[in-house]
Amino acid sequence: MDVQNVEVQTDRVLTIPNILSFLRLLGVPLFLWLILGPQADGWAVVLLVVSGITDYLDGRIARATGQISRLGQILDPLADRLYIIATLIGLLLRGIIPWWLVALLLVRDVMLLATLPALRSRGLTALPVHFLGKAATFNLLYAFPLLLLGDGDSDLAFVAKVIGWAFVIWGTALYWWAGILYVEQVRRLCREVPPIHR
Repeated sequence: MDVQNVEVQTDRVLTIPNILSFLRLLGVPLFLWLILGPQADGWAVVLLVVSGITDYLDGRIARATGQISRLGQILDPLADRLYIIATLIGLLLRGIIPWWLVALLLVRDVMLLATLPALRSRGLTALPVHFLGKAATFNLLYAFPLLLLGDGDSDLAFVAKVIGWAFVIWGTALYWWAGILYVEQVRRLCREVPPIHR
């Protein structure tokens, strides 16, 4: 659940939502090992599902208990991005997805990273997460496990692959759309808010 657009309610680091986010981050290297080492795709998918559940729970708990923290607002999207990058790397190295898809998604993230100096010069670290961005992440995080399950010759694998690619196409389109909207927000902000001179 998105807690990016809500005001910080606590400076505490050790909160249940932050612990859940840290656990999600610890799952990233484990996920990569599962799909590249023993190729335990079933366990890798289980880990992605658990990650999705904790992603939902950390936002829900943070809102319900007044534990929305600045650290949590950084960790939550960071974990999402790292899972996407780790999954892209794993699926690429396994030959499940083509290099151009990885490039298309990473170029979008590099484009957004290029906006950081403009934001920082105005005293910001990021803009609020847009609904389209969350929808894109949702699509991609559903697509990748399906593509992983589609790496086989059975009828079930074929169905998983078809549905997975449908999620990839929608997710990539939304990912870029959200990125373009974000860049436009930064451009407008730069026009309206002068840099802070320190």
